[in-house]
Amino acid sequence: MKRLQRTLLALALAGLTGNANADQNLADKLGQFTLNYAVLDNHAGQHGVDCAALGADWAACSKATITLTNHGEAITDKNWIIWFPSIRRVLKVENAQFKITHVMGDLHKLEPGDKFTGFPAGQAVTIPIINEYWQLFITDVLPRWYVTSGDSRPVIIANTNTEALTDFVSLPGEQWKRTPDDKNVLMTAEARYSKNSDVPLADAATLRGEIVPTPKAVTIHAENADISQGVQLQLDSLTPASREAIITRLKLFGVKTGQGYPVKSRIAPDAFKQADAVSGAYHLQIDRREATITGFDAAGVFYGAQSFLSLLSAQDNQQVATLEASDAPRFSWRAIHLDVGRHFHSKAAVLRLLDQMAAYKLNKFHFHLSDDEGWRLEIPGLPELTTVGANRCHDLSEKHCLLPQLGSGPNSDNNGSGFFTRDDYIGIVKYAAARHIDVIPEIDMPAHARAAVVAMEARYDRLMKAGKKDDADYYRLLDPTDTSNTTGVQYYNRTGYINPCLASSRHFADKVITEVQKMHQEAGAPLAVWHAGGDEAKNIYLGSGYTDKTHPEAGKGIIDMSRQNKPWENSQACKNLLEQGAVADVEHLSSYFGVELSKLVNAHGTGTMQAWQDGLKDAKDASVFSTGQVNVNFWDTLFWGGFDTANDWANKGFRVVISNPDYLYLDFPYEVNPVESGYYWGARFSDERKIFSFAPDNLPQNAETSVDRDGNYFNAKSDKPWPGALGLSAQLWSEVIRTDKQMEYMMYPRLIVVAERAWHRAAWEQDYKPGREYQGGVTQWVDSRALAADWARFANLTGNRELAKLDKAGIQYRLPVPGARVENGVLAINTSLPGLSAQYSTDGGKSWQRYDDKARPNVDTEIQVRAVSPNGQRYSRIEHVK
Repeated sequence: MKRLQRTLLALALAGLTGNANADQNLADKLGQFTLNYAVLDNHAGQHGVDCAALGADWAACSKATITLTNHGEAITDKNWIIWFPSIRRVLKVENAQFKITHVMGDLHKLEPGDKFTGFPAGQAVTIPIINEYWQLFITDVLPRWYVTSGDSRPVIIANTNTEALTDFVSLPGEQWKRTPDDKNVLMTAEARYSKNSDVPLADAATLRGEIVPTPKAVTIHAENADISQGVQLQLDSLTPASREAIITRLKLFGVKTGQGYPVKSRIAPDAFKQADAVSGAYHLQIDRREATITGFDAAGVFYGAQSFLSLLSAQDNQQVATLEASDAPRFSWRAIHLDVGRHFHSKAAVLRLLDQMAAYKLNKFHFHLSDDEGWRLEIPGLPELTTVGANRCHDLSEKHCLLPQLGSGPNSDNNGSGFFTRDDYIGIVKYAAARHIDVIPEIDMPAHARAAVVAMEARYDRLMKAGKKDDADYYRLLDPTDTSNTTGVQYYNRTGYINPCLASSRHFADKVITEVQKMHQEAGAPLAVWHAGGDEAKNIYLGSGYTDKTHPEAGKGIIDMSRQNKPWENSQACKNLLEQGAVADVEHLSSYFGVELSKLVNAHGTGTMQAWQDGLKDAKDASVFSTGQVNVNFWDTLFWGGFDTANDWANKGFRVVISNPDYLYLDFPYEVNPVESGYYWGARFSDERKIFSFAPDNLPQNAETSVDRDGNYFNAKSDKPWPGALGLSAQLWSEVIRTDKQMEYMMYPRLIVVAERAWHRAAWEQDYKPGREYQGGVTQWVDSRALAADWARFANLTGNRELAKLDKAGIQYRLPVPGARVENGVLAINTSLPGLSAQYSTDGGKSWQRYDDKARPNVDTEIQVRAVSPNGQRYSRIEHVK
C-alpha cells in the first residue's frame, strides 16, 4: 500500500511538473514572436467608425493593428495571455479569434477567444483594434509586452523590450494630425529651416558680458579681468556648503580656486530700495582688480556668484568681462516639478537637476513623490509603502508589488520600481539647501493615491493575520463598505482614491507629514511648504465628453451612466459624514479633505499648504484653510479659458503659481513630429522659443504669441482684477519618461528658458489691463520685433555657451534637430539654437561631414542632417532632406 501511495504521488508530481514545463515552454515560444504595432487611422470617427456608439470620449477614436509573427512551429494551445500597456482604452477588437480586456490603469490583456485557431508556423496574424482618442506621437505606444501561460514565469516579447520604440511601432506619415483640419505645422527639415530663419548666428563679441538669466540692469565695460591664475573666493557670507557648491562649479569649468582673482561678498539689505529689496537681490561689480557681490541676503550673494559663473565658458577661462549688474528676481517662486511616482528617477539625476536649478537661479524643487503607479519615499513604521508600493511586478494579487504599468514590464529591474531611503531624502534636502533651493514634497491625496492604498491594504492583511485588528485598521485607506463604480483619469478603479471620510486616512496623512518633517529637521532645512496634491478626484466617465444612452448627445461617447458613481458615493463612512452635515455633498469631499489636511499641516508648524487648483475648487476661499498661506498650482490651459480663471483663484486669497500645461509642461513634445516623445493633451508642442515668449503675469497677452492645441488662433480677455502671480512652475510628468536619460532629454534645455521667464521680466511683456482683448492674428499689442530680437539673443547664448556647460555636467539634454533645405542643388542648414555645429551625410549615414554655412555644399542626392553637441560626443535625431 505504501509503495502504491508513493507511486501515485510520484505520478502526480510528474504530471504537475510536466504541466509547469509545458506552460513555461509555451510562454517562451510566444516570447520569441515578433510584435509590430501600427497606427492606421487617427480620424476613424470620420472614416466609417461610430466612435460614439463605442463609448469613446468626445466620440474620438482611432484604428491600429497588432501583428504577431510566429517564426517557429504552429501553436494552437489557448493557454496563454499577452499582457500589454496602453494609455488608450481599447474599444473594440476586429478579429474574432481574440479578445482584449482592461485590467487596471494602462494594463490590458490579449487572450485567445472561442474562435481562436492558432498561430500558423512562419506566418503573421494581424489583430485590428479601435482605440479611444488618437495616437499621434511614438510614445503613445508603450514597450515590454509580455506573455504568461498558466503559472509560468512571465516572458517579455523580445522585440518590445526596448526604449527604441520605432523597433516595433510605426506611425504612417499622414497620421500626425489630430483632426483633418489640424492647422499645426509638421516639423520636417524644410519647415524647421523656415522657422529658424529669423534667428541669425550672432557674432561672439555681442554675447560678451551676457548673463543668464538676464539681469534687471547691466552695464558692460570694454576691458576684461584676468582670471587665468584662478579665482580666490571670499564668500564668508555663505555657508560652507554653499561655498562648496560655487567651488565645484568653478572646477567643472576648469577654473582654479584658492588663488588669483578675488571675488568678495557682503550682505547689505540697506543697499536695496523698493522693488529690489527682496530675497535674492544682488549687485555685482566686476573690475580688473576684483569682483564684489553685494547681496540683500545670503541668497543674493549666492545668485551674484552664479552670475559671475554665468559669464564663464565651459572651458578655457582666461578672462571675464568687467561690468556692473543690479538684479532681483521677478518672482519669489521659481520652481521645477519632477514626477518620480510614475517612473522613478535616481538620486544622481535629482542632484544633477538641483545643480542646474542653482546655476539658473531656480529656487523651488517640487518633488512629486507619490502617485497611482508608485510610492517613492521610505516612511519609518510603514514598510509596505516601499516593499509593495515602490515596486512593480507581475503579481495579480498585488500583495508583493503593484501591477506593471506604463511599459515597465513584469520585472522590478527598471525605473518602474525604486524609492529614496530616508538618508537619500535627507541628503537631497541638504544638497538643495546649500544651493538655496527649497524642497517642496508632494504626497498626492486623495486621488492619484493607488500605490499608498494598495500598500496599506497589504499592511492591513499582514496585521489581520497576526490578530492585530486595531493596528490593521489604523492606517487603512479604503472603506470596505464602498462599492462605488468609479474610474480615475488614468483608468484606476476606487483603489486609486484615499477615502477622505475615514479617521484612518487622517492618521496616515499625519504619520507621513510627521516623518517627512523629521527628515527636513535632520537636514537643517525646516519644512516650509507641504504640497497635498488634491487633483483629479473624479470619475472620468461622468465627464462632459460622455453622454447617457437614454438621452444621447451628438459628438459624445454613449455609455450607461446609471452604472457610474462619483468617488466615495457608496461609502458608508462618507454617507455618515454627509448626514452629519459636515460636507454638502460627495463632490465637496476632495476640498473637505484639503481643509482637514491643512489642519494637520498647521499643527506641525508648517505655515503654507499647496495643492493643484482643482483639489481646492469647492472651498469658499483661502480663509477656510488653517495654514496662514495657501498656494495653488494653476494648470488650466490658456486657450480653454485659463487666461481668465487664474484671476478667480487670486481674488479668493490663494497665492497663484502659474503652471499652465500649454507652456510649462516639460513632458510635452518639443515639436510636432511623430517620433518626438511626450503627452500632448494640452499642446502639440512646447519648444524653447514658445516658452521664451510666455508672459506668465499677463495671461491674456499670450493669445497674440501662441495658438491652441490644433494650431488655431484664439482670443483672450479678462475683466477681473489680477493681483499678480506668486511665481512660476514648470512640470515634468513621467508617465512615458521611463529613464533618467529620457528625463534629461525632456527637461533640458527647456529648463534654461523657464528660468529666464521666472527670473526676468522682458521689455516686451505688457502690464495686465482688465478688459484689454488680445486677438491672435489680429491685434498687435505685443512688440513682435522686440520679442524676436530678444529670442535671437537668448537662442545664441544658449547654443553658443550654455549647452557646452550642460555637456560638462554630464546632462543628456535634447539637441535640436536641424532645419535644412536644398535649393538649386545647394544645401543650407540652420538650428533653432545658433552656435551648434551640424553635419550632413550623402551616403545614407555611413560617413558625415561638418557643415560650414560660409561654404554651402552642392548636393545631388537625398541628404541626412544632424546637430552635434559642443563636446562632439552626442548627436541629434537624424533628419532626411529631399
